[in-house]
Amino acid sequence: MLFRYTFQTAIRALKINKSRSFLTILGIVIGITAIILVMSLGQGAQNLILAQIQGIGSKVIAIAPGRQPKGPSDFISTFTDSLKQKDLEALNKKANVPHLAGVMPLVFGSETMAFENLTYRPTIYGVTSFFAKIYDIYPDQGRIFSDDEVQSYADVAVIGSKVKNELFGSADALGQKVKIKGRNFKIIGILSKKGQMSFVNFDDAAIVPFTTAQQYIFGIRYFNRIIAEADSESTVNETVDDIKITLRNSHNITDPNKDDFFVETQADAIKSVSTITNVLTYFLAAVAAISLLVGGIGIMNIMLVSVTERTREIGLRKALGATEKNILNQFLLEAVLLTAAGGIIGIILGASFSFLTSLALSKVLALNWKFNFPIPAALLGLGVAAAIGLIFGLYPARKAAKKNPIEALRYE
Repeated sequence: MLFRYTFQTAIRALKINKSRSFLTILGIVIGITAIILVMSLGQGAQNLILAQIQGIGSKVIAIAPGRQPKGPSDFISTFTDSLKQKDLEALNKKANVPHLAGVMPLVFGSETMAFENLTYRPTIYGVTSFFAKIYDIYPDQGRIFSDDEVQSYADVAVIGSKVKNELFGSADALGQKVKIKGRNFKIIGILSKKGQMSFVNFDDAAIVPFTTAQQYIFGIRYFNRIIAEADSESTVNETVDDIKITLRNSHNITDPNKDDFFVETQADAIKSVSTITNVLTYFLAAVAAISLLVGGIGIMNIMLVSVTERTREIGLRKALGATEKNILNQFLLEAVLLTAAGGIIGIILGASFSFLTSLALSKVLALNWKFNFPIPAALLGLGVAAAIGLIFGLYPARKAAKKNPIEALRYE
């Protein structure tokens, strides 16, 4: 009964100054909204990236040049020219990597493509026909170039749906010739709309033989990546070890710490991405949480003002028999109610903004972005908001409880 009366009294006190109560909790609302938004979008981004990585199969192994980046300062080391044709030939020898089902060099970059008076700049990927099997993507019209065309440096290309629409519109593109770096490439295949797959947007891609891309488009003698596939999931780790040994022998490396390449499986990529996205998400959430501290200080200031304004009320209640504990509970409850209300409003706003952002990303950018409501973050935010009310409301409540009733009644 006593708690019910205290609760009703606290609610009435907050209703008297509705505008001030709302402004008081604004910092809490903004903080909780930001935390929910960051956590939701962070989880959505992680799920999207992991789905793309998992989309190319657990048997796929990526070999990249340079040292494996372990921090921002190591990122530049990945851009090296350590993967060469001799490495590809060594990996293709069955004796070196017995459980290798297939291997494919990869070069890529952006170049202008022209058809008549129209130009477009897609991403050019130089690969072999093995790319279709790895990514499980085949032309909707036409065909993939053959191994003979790869060996003969053929000027042929398979283009994505966006490239086709930009250069040809509704006209038939199959068999037409486009110009890249002054050379005429025949369109032999057109991919249907696929969207983003494992960091590759095939809709915005032009796929050509890697030999042609190296010789005539990019003018390089190395590979940006080598993509391999084990013959089964159970042999992935053994295949990775064989690849490392083969490349070390090819590069005359005896100390593994001096590797000028690194090998990454899909499991490794998933682990790395999860770690990075979690760290970034929690960091941004921590930055957003600073506003909760600001909101807590604001609540303490407003409650101190409230104590001063209600000095006569406190004196009258004490004169009528209210104890220090009664006064303390009332003002503490007011602070907790303010922050809890701010937490609830923040959760609702954060969830709404997250949903709208997810909807915009999935519709406008054509991403498979799904809305995620971070229940643990919402519960934690609500708990933190209530705790802030207790912590920052304690001093004003104690100050009110300690007031002398006679002096309080004389207060003007």
